[in-house]
Amino acid sequence: MWDLYEDNLLSEYHLRYGRFGGIAYYHVSDTYIALFSHFIPCGVYEAIYILDGLLNNESDFKPDTVYGDTQAQSTPVFGLAYLLGIKLMPRIRNIKDLNFYKPDRNMVLQHIQSLFHEPIQWDRIEKYYPDMLRTAMSIKAGKITASTILRRFGTKNRKNKLYFAFRELGRVVRTMFLLEYITDLELRKTIQAATCKSEEFNEFARWLFFANGGKIASNLKHEQGKIVKFNHLLANLAILYNVNAMTTAFNDLRAEGHDIRRDHMAKFSPYHTAHLGRLGSFELDLDKEVKPMRVKLEI
Repeated sequence: MWDLYEDNLLSEYHLRYGRFGGIAYYHVSDTYIALFSHFIPCGVYEAIYILDGLLNNESDFKPDTVYGDTQAQSTPVFGLAYLLGIKLMPRIRNIKDLNFYKPDRNMVLQHIQSLFHEPIQWDRIEKYYPDMLRTAMSIKAGKITASTILRRFGTKNRKNKLYFAFRELGRVVRTMFLLEYITDLELRKTIQAATCKSEEFNEFARWLFFANGGKIASNLKHEQGKIVKFNHLLANLAILYNVNAMTTAFNDLRAEGHDIRRDHMAKFSPYHTAHLGRLGSFELDLDKEVKPMRVKLEI
């Protein structure tokens, strides 16, 4: 959530955050840096934008797994992500409130029968599967965005047969994920760590964006988007600096004979700020020789 002036057409009141502003939606890589930043309206369901950044980027990053919080999950999103070859793995807050779906009405499941509700309507998936594939291929080809399709699905119009087909496929995929989620402790730890990494990046980026009380002063949408991207660029550069300094320190300790192992390093994060000075006098010396980066970890 980014603060904007209230007399701004793009500024809206967000119920979850309890204030006016705009939502900067982006993904945080498992290498700690931010990717695919853009603004989205406050009043929309955030899950519909979770696939846009992955599919519309022109970078070398081609993720096939995306983590998220509870807002990132819904059955149509699960179904569309599956056809796009993306594994959706959200952190579930109120898992007891979600429905599980069994493949057959007559199937009796020992001990967990109460978790399951109505069966999957396989005939609906089979009937509309060609249309679902055409939709996925159009998104892959860049003819339409995933968020545009998912916004139309959000109407739940009785005439929108494709919505119900994607919802049915999503029920299958989400049920399989939920069964894995509740039985695999390591998976839950991995998802928790990934989402916490995103929250830590939010705090790191907010610490760097301190001017004007942390409020975006521009009222133009493209300028607001640029401010977010520049903030993330600065954050990524600070992360690069921290990683280089940490690599140098670890290598020096190792050279001095200290027993430094990777499990020790797992407790460190590149989101440190205590050694960075946001205020003061900065001199730009273009003649200063830059030390080579220590990119290889001797551990």
